[in-house]
Parts: sequence; structure tokens; C-alpha cells
Amino acid sequence: MPSTQELLFILIIAGAVVLVIWTLKDTLKKPGKTGGDKPAAEAGKRQQQEVVLPLQLQAYERLVLFVERINPQSLISRVNQPGFSVLDMQIGMVSNIKSEYDHNVSQQIYVAPEAWEAVRTVKEQTISIINQIALKLPPDAPSIELNKQILELFMHQKESPSDIAAEIINAAARQLMQQASAS
Repeated sequence: MPSTQELLFILIIAGAVVLVIWTLKDTLKKPGKTGGDKPAAEAGKRQQQEVVLPLQLQAYERLVLFVERINPQSLISRVNQPGFSVLDMQIGMVSNIKSEYDHNVSQQIYVAPEAWEAVRTVKEQTISIINQIALKLPPDAPSIELNKQILELFMHQKESPSDIAAEIINAAARQLMQQASAS
């Protein structure tokens, strides 16, 4: 008669064998379920699209938010502090833009190249405008002077760089959604 240890060992091995067989059976059944009559490659592509499309759309959303956050009106209201000088405000705005950009830089892998180029361009243009206007003012002047000149410049433009970038990003997102619905 086998000992208790031998019985326990046999039971564990039998359980492991049943578990392996069960797992293999489930694994072998899955490819037939996902594709139906479609080839496995097409089913894999659809499954990949179901995973990647939401990430791509989320990336476009984040980039539109980024573009809106670096819009001068939004930027000034977030960064401005009582007692700030022109230099303080310039440094605050530029560092805020760079920080926001760094936070979103990974989104470029999910979006169309023209959308990412629009994001890079609006970042560079906005920083350039802030720096150009700040250089014309005394560094120790009150920040209101810089803010006023930046806002006046953007009010006189037909479309701001942020508006143009947002249009490009939105168009790329719409194109992605059309491609997804067509397939």
C-alpha cells in the first residue's frame, strides 16, 4: 500500500497533467474563435487595431490639450504671479511650455508625422514670440507689460499658431477615424 506522501505526489502530478492538457486545449481553440472564416493575419490586424486605435485617439486628445495649454491666453493666466518681472514671466512661460512638451513627447509614436510636426512647430513659435517680445522690454519691468504685448500680438493675428496646430491635429485624428471605420 502506497504511503500518504506517495499518494499526495501522485495527486499533484495528475493535477498538473490535467492543468497542462486543459491549458493546451484552450490555446488550440482560440485561433478558430477569433477569425471565423477570416485568415488569422486579418484577425490579428483587427485585434491590434482595437488596442492601438484608442491609444492613438488619446494621443491626439492630449496633443490638442497641450496646444491649448500653451496658447498665450491660457499660459499667461496660469503662470502669472503678483510681483513677477518681465524676466520672471518669460522664464516661467518658457519653462512651462517645455515642461508640458516633455510630458507629451511620447505621444509622437501614436500620431501622424504632420500632427507631431505641428506640435513641435507651435511650441517653437510660441517660445520664440515670448523671447522676442521679452527682449524688447526691460527685464525688471512688471510682467503685465510682457503679457499685454503678447496678447496684443495674438489678438491682431487672424489665426494663432495654436489654432493652426489644433486644426492639423484634429484633421489627422478625423482621418484616422475614417480609416478605422473603413476597415
